[in-house]
Amino acid sequence: MTAVARGELPDGERESIEVDLLLEAVYRRYGFDFRQYARASLRRRLYRRVSLEGLRTLSGLQERLLHDPACMERLLLDLSINVTSMFRDPTFFRSFRTAVVPLLRTYPFIRIWSAGCSTGEETYSLAILLMEEGLYERTRIYATDINEAVLHQARQAVFPLEKMQEYTENYLAGGGTRAFSEYYTTGYEGAQFDRRLSDNIVFARHNLATDRSFNEFQVVICRNVMIYFDTPLQNRVHELFYESLQRLGVLALGPKESLAFTPHADSYEVLDLQEKLYRKVR
Repeated sequence: MTAVARGELPDGERESIEVDLLLEAVYRRYGFDFRQYARASLRRRLYRRVSLEGLRTLSGLQERLLHDPACMERLLLDLSINVTSMFRDPTFFRSFRTAVVPLLRTYPFIRIWSAGCSTGEETYSLAILLMEEGLYERTRIYATDINEAVLHQARQAVFPLEKMQEYTENYLAGGGTRAFSEYYTTGYEGAQFDRRLSDNIVFARHNLATDRSFNEFQVVICRNVMIYFDTPLQNRVHELFYESLQRLGVLALGPKESLAFTPHADSYEVLDLQEKLYRKVR
């Protein structure tokens, strides 16, 4: 008797069903939609959580998720992309100073959306840059992420002390004009950044897969997030950003991301192709 006749499924097909059911359960139970995330990365992260929970199967993880909200919080940390650092990709920040800051000077008030902000390193880097350019007092940065745990960490503005040398080098390479140590004080818990940097930042939960636009912005920054989405979800997010940007607003993407073949590719002009800075023109 064949496997099909016995009602058995090939391992790959069974796994695909398990993943689909688990993601549907997460969406219906908690409202987090990971159904259009790139499967290869998602699969690795799900199996990591299976192992850490002491389970054997994805179906076992699904059962625990449905009955244990704390397990969902742990999985959310696994699925959120939290690889970040201050002034990461320094050439991006140098280009932002030269190509975007002059445009921002023309606005009486500036709204910036930092989407997928994670633990806040990039958001605080942007705040420092705008402070040095004399624009921060008339700027509001909306920093959003799907994960409340990393948002809580971001609000604390405390980062590991051992990272300060790396961050200092990034800051200087990104066009920093002061001593980076002016922006933080050291203590037992790490480097506490100047609370003035938090004054004009609003940290809030937002799900790019399901939530809508919530304001009109002069700049939208979403770097190294959409590489983890499949094409339909990428297109959905590009539509969201297009709706959120005012005309002549700036969209900033990550080095491996592109506007090519997206729904509104023809609606932008290139400010810096290498640093993925685009300006909405129609």
